[in-house]
Amino acid sequence: MTMVVGLTGGIATGKSTVAQMFVDEGIPVIDTDTIARDLLHKGTDPHAAVVDAFGKDILLTDGQINRKMLGRIIFGDPNKRKTLNDIVHPHVLRIVETEIERYTELGQPLVVVDVPLLFESGFDEVCDKTVVVYTSPEQQLKRLIERDVIQSEYAQMKIAAQMSVEEKAERADFVIDNSFSILQTKKDFVKILKELEVR
Repeated sequence: MTMVVGLTGGIATGKSTVAQMFVDEGIPVIDTDTIARDLLHKGTDPHAAVVDAFGKDILLTDGQINRKMLGRIIFGDPNKRKTLNDIVHPHVLRIVETEIERYTELGQPLVVVDVPLLFESGFDEVCDKTVVVYTSPEQQLKRLIERDVIQSEYAQMKIAAQMSVEEKAERADFVIDNSFSILQTKKDFVKILKELEVR
């Protein structure tokens, strides 16, 4: 039986770093961000639904969605954020479930689903275990400002759009504290792998 592990964390907490650690161990990672990005390409049903909901002003000259502009809109308005999630998440979930079935048929013992909004979107319901990548709120803000080269006000808005990393940590089966060195993060990761009995 394939164990499904949901991987999440706050924005800029280091989730991608931990996802890569799973990949390096030969464990498949289903990246929902990539799925969502592909779903919003021009010519898809979700693309048409998003343009219908948000207007043609969000389009670039080639007809693709201006992701930065859309981001500004949804991070500043919870209702518009919900509208986008209601359009995209059901499609993402269907693809994730299909991928899980495929890995199960292949006899894969463990598969990771990388979901930024794991708890917020109910994706934890398709997971057997959940892992949260944690870092202190102060570090999270600092890393996000540096990573995205944005002002503190916008960074705080992006962080506030998600469930707090503290709440995610409380709800998770496992927590990887990425507040310190990469070696400490790796140590936490290896410990979790052993507990999942895949090492």
